[in-house]
Amino acid sequence: MNEGEQLHLDKLFERLLKARKIFKNKEVLRHSYTPRDLPHRHEQIETLAQILVPVLRGETPSNIFVYGKTGTGKTVTVKFVTEELKKISKKYNIPVDVIYINCEIVDTHYRVLANIVNHFKHETGIEVPLVGWPTDEVYAKLKQVIDMKERFVIIVLDEIDKLVKKSGDEVLYSLTRINTELKRAKVSVIGISNDLKFKEYLDPRVLSSLSEEEVVFPPYDATQLRDILTQRAEEAFYPGVLDESVIPLCAALAAREHGDARKALDLLRVAGEIAEREGASKVTEKHVWKAQEKIEQDMMEEVIKTLPLQSKVLLYAIVLLDENGELPANTGEVYSVYRELCEHLDLEPLTQRRISDLINELDMLGIINAKVVSKGRYGRTKEIRLNVTPYKIRNVFRYDYTIQPLLTISFESGQRRLI
Repeated sequence: MNEGEQLHLDKLFERLLKARKIFKNKEVLRHSYTPRDLPHRHEQIETLAQILVPVLRGETPSNIFVYGKTGTGKTVTVKFVTEELKKISKKYNIPVDVIYINCEIVDTHYRVLANIVNHFKHETGIEVPLVGWPTDEVYAKLKQVIDMKERFVIIVLDEIDKLVKKSGDEVLYSLTRINTELKRAKVSVIGISNDLKFKEYLDPRVLSSLSEEEVVFPPYDATQLRDILTQRAEEAFYPGVLDESVIPLCAALAAREHGDARKALDLLRVAGEIAEREGASKVTEKHVWKAQEKIEQDMMEEVIKTLPLQSKVLLYAIVLLDENGELPANTGEVYSVYRELCEHLDLEPLTQRRISDLINELDMLGIINAKVVSKGRYGRTKEIRLNVTPYKIRNVFRYDYTIQPLLTISFESGQRRLI
C-alpha cells in the first residue's frame, strides 16, 4: 500500500468515526432482547402469571401450551414472566429453575433430555454427552439431578412443533408425567408453537397433559406494532435520528404480514444499519424500503440454500436457460436441461412428473414463476420464469459443494447443448 492509499484509508476511518451516530443500543432491536415492558401483551402476561403463581405457594403449576403466529410475542412474553417468577421466588425462598430449550436446534428426544441434565452440571457435577448414551439412561440421570432437592423446574420448549414433527412426542410424554416419579422436585412444561395443527401429531394422552392450560397470542395490528417500535426506538436510537415517518412505515409493512413484530423490529434495525453505513444523519423512509429489499433477499437466499439437491439442480437448469435467453421455458425444456445436469453430477434423475411437482414447489416459494398459459388448439403449457437474478443464485451455489461442479457448465453458443 502506497502513502496516498494509506492517507485515503486514514481519512475514510476518520470520516466514519466522525459521522453522526445512529444507534445508542442496537441490541434492543434484536429478537433475543427482553424489554422491561411488553405493550399489548398484558392480558397474556396476566394469564401466564395466574397459571404459574401456585409455585409461590409451594404447589405444582399446570403444564401450559402457548401458540400464535411468528412474531406475536410468545417467546419474549414467556421469558419475561418466567424471569419475574424467578426474581420473586427468591424473595419467598422457593427454589425455581427455568430451563429454556429452542427445539429448532435441540430437536431430538435424547438431546432435549441431555440439555436438561446439563443445565444442573455446575450443581451436580453430572454431565451427559450430546450423543452416545441409551435414552433411558439419560432419562434416569435427569430424574436423579432434578430430584436432588426440593425445587420447581419449569421447562420451556420453544418451537415444540419442530421437535414433535422430527422426533415424535415421546419426550413430551416423559416430561409431562415425570412428577409421578419424583419425590422432592416438581416439573412443569411450557410448550410454545407457531403451528396449532401440530397438536394433530400428539398422542391424546400427551395432548391432554400438555394442554392443561392454553394461552393464545393474536397477531398485532399496525397501531400496536407502532407502540412496540416506539418503545424500543427510545432505547435503541439517539434522539432525533429517526424521521417521523419511519416507525409508521415499518409497522404498516409488518402488519401486512400477519402483524409480525419480529419483522417490524428487523426492518427498523436494518434501516438504521443502512443509514449508518451511508453516513446519513437521519434514518428515512428510503432506508426502510432498502431494508425491506435486503431482508427479502436474505430470506430468499436462505430458502435457496436449504433446498434439497434435486431442487437445486432443477433451479440451476432454469438459471442456465435464463442466461441463454431461453426463458420463459416449458416443463419439457427445463426437464431436458435438468437431465443433462444430473448426468454431470452422476445423479439419478427424477421423472418428469416429479420434476413438475418440484417446479410447483419452487413457484410456491417465490423463487420462480410457473404460470399455466393456453396455446389454443395446442392445449395448455406451463411458462417458467425466474424471480431471482441468476447472479444471486450462482452466489448461493458457490458455497455449496454438492452443486459446485455444475457452475462451470454453460450452453454451447446458439445450441441447447451443455458444455
